[in-house]
Amino acid sequence: MTDFAAARRMMVDGQVRTADVTDPRLIAAMLELPRERFFPEDKAALAYLDLDITVSEPGRPVRRLLKPMVLAKLIQVAGVGEGERALDVGCATGYSTAVLARLAGSVIGLEQDATLARQAADALNASDVSSARIVTGTLAEGCPAEGPFDVILLQGTTEVPPQALLAQLADGGRLVCVLGEGPVGKGMIYSNSGGRISGRAVFDATAAPLPGFAKPREFAF
Repeated sequence: MTDFAAARRMMVDGQVRTADVTDPRLIAAMLELPRERFFPEDKAALAYLDLDITVSEPGRPVRRLLKPMVLAKLIQVAGVGEGERALDVGCATGYSTAVLARLAGSVIGLEQDATLARQAADALNASDVSSARIVTGTLAEGCPAEGPFDVILLQGTTEVPPQALLAQLADGGRLVCVLGEGPVGKGMIYSNSGGRISGRAVFDATAAPLPGFAKPREFAF
């Protein structure tokens, strides 16, 4: 039987801390949250591996949770403050939503796969996370009716800057994501300062693509 508590400590010490993640609130959240609860029962033993793990059901579009190191670095770059409002885009089974809920004032986990959304809501309830809720909707559209947000996190790669989501940032808000195509990507932070959006690359990263965030294909004549 897997010793999940020991695996959780090894994940934080061997994957997160070694990637220059030093935020004590974030490290505490990842040490305390039982990540295995956010995986299908038959994949719980994989919860602490340094991999993007598939959590979608067979026959449905493939969805993966970000590897712990990439998730932690993105959240640290975002600088989530107490009392801030966060949007977790593509939350899948809700682990990232639960981590954000330990740092922010309130979190909305957005998921368009209804099965994953139900799993996320159940996992949050089982983990006594009360400051987050799951909303079902199209990922690329975000949650404009619930915004603006201080922090927006994308759980996967986007091939283009996500303009619809950037428009939902509050003044001073930050959006973090992996931007790229295929095996090449960068962890990015976009900031809204007085309505002006600026972005910069922070670290090399790869992640599974999120549906709805592909670059428009050009016609070839």
